[in-house]
Amino acid sequence: MGKGEMERLNQILTGHLTNIHETLQILDQTPASSLRKVSWDEVIKVGEQLSKNATTAGMLFTGEKTKVRALEENMEAYFNGLQGLLLLAYGSTVGAGPTLSSNIHASIKQVVDSSFLLWRECVASYGGPHGSSEQQTTIPRLAGTVWEACSALKKTPATNIVAIGRAMTRIAVSMKDVLREMKELEPCSSDPTGEAESQALESNDVDADDEFGKDLSPEEMKVAQLAIGVVSEAIIVIKELIRSITGLLKKENLRDEQDGVEYLEKLLKLCRSIGVQVDELGACLYPPQEFSAIAESCKEMSNLIDEVGKELDNLNGSIEAFSKGCKSLHNALEMLQIETSASVVADAIPQNSSDMVEQMQNLAVQD
Repeated sequence: MGKGEMERLNQILTGHLTNIHETLQILDQTPASSLRKVSWDEVIKVGEQLSKNATTAGMLFTGEKTKVRALEENMEAYFNGLQGLLLLAYGSTVGAGPTLSSNIHASIKQVVDSSFLLWRECVASYGGPHGSSEQQTTIPRLAGTVWEACSALKKTPATNIVAIGRAMTRIAVSMKDVLREMKELEPCSSDPTGEAESQALESNDVDADDEFGKDLSPEEMKVAQLAIGVVSEAIIVIKELIRSITGLLKKENLRDEQDGVEYLEKLLKLCRSIGVQVDELGACLYPPQEFSAIAESCKEMSNLIDEVGKELDNLNGSIEAFSKGCKSLHNALEMLQIETSASVVADAIPQNSSDMVEQMQNLAVQD
């Protein structure tokens, strides 16, 4: 094809890409409450049509050579559809909180990015040999990426409750990972001489992935077991919180998009903070254990649980199972705090009276 035709195609594509990029920016803005709320089903429907258009674009490079005009027409139809998808997606964010809006933006961005890659390749390939093996593999693959991105729209949460519930579920999964690592901690060998460990090292019978410093003293193991109980109870509380929130829809206490979004987002923020404390707690269990940090983490987690209960009460969503879980978690936290406090005191006391006498004799008395 002529150089002029190729330049024209590139100019047309650049115009489409610029227009879509500018339209995409509106998804970062909060729509006015007076704007018509768009159902996510409408977005999915347009996405399905867009995936068909992507397939059509990929077929342009099979069979007979396509004329420039046909490519231009397909490009225009495709980007008009993509423009419509973005505007509908923006309308679907009416009443959406930050979490739902973030999910929608991420899903739409995947469609846009995959579309850009497809059409850049289509235009770049048009000037090359028609029907080449590269065209017949690269372009259909990119069209398939668009299809996957459009199909993923069906899995995008359509409501605040679903979006926030999924985010809380991910926090619970992360906490389970911490719990699993906690359970891998083991007590130190009963061999007082350490002969068994020394022999294992000398015989190279040690996994290269094994971590040093994971074996705990009996006192540290007791703290670890109590910490395992805390994290187990915390996971239960998060699960019951999710059940409480999803139950609000069934009770019609929450109309999802407008009512209670602020409280739901606060609950998610609190859950994330609890997840951070669980991470901190897990990190403190490796020897030498940081008893003061563990006690501080317990105090912070206890306060966070109280805040969660208050925010859930604001939604009239508290249930008996959640309250029971909070009580069990508070009990587990109290037991761990007591144990760590005792350990801090024990560490501060000299091993025997002779140690104390020696320390007193070493004191310098100033005149």
